[in-house]
Amino acid sequence: MKNLLPVLLIAILFICGSPLLTRAQVSPSEKPYMEEWVYRVKYGFKDEWWKIFQKYQLAILNREKELGYIVSYTVYCPSLHISEESRWDYQVEVVFKNRAASSHGSEVEKELFPEMLTFRKEENRRWELTTNHWDMPIHIADPNTGD
Repeated sequence: MKNLLPVLLIAILFICGSPLLTRAQVSPSEKPYMEEWVYRVKYGFKDEWWKIFQKYQLAILNREKELGYIVSYTVYCPSLHISEESRWDYQVEVVFKNRAASSHGSEVEKELFPEMLTFRKEENRRWELTTNHWDMPIHIADPNTGD
């Protein structure tokens, strides 16, 4: 009977849906953190904007990925046109290892581009060509709860 007690206890916990047995708990500080960056570029300057973005921002994202801060990133651009008020030219979805990992951009900038004067000048030009921009934290919603 003594040998049966642990088995019965485990069975009861399993039937009652104990979180210890049904799923692993993930600390909020270790959950992936996602951001979406959206850019609208002045008409006629998309190629210039993209070259600057590749040179600096994609290099920084790639280095952050090498260092393990970023799990993945994806760059989107529309295939067709949309109305002007909704128009965007590039959308970047970044998945960081966790929220804390999203704070390493400036140290990576300094590592990759020690000539900060040139970096700032060219990045300022990219911002001059940007007519609208926003960054926002995003998450995947649970279709059952909406959370």
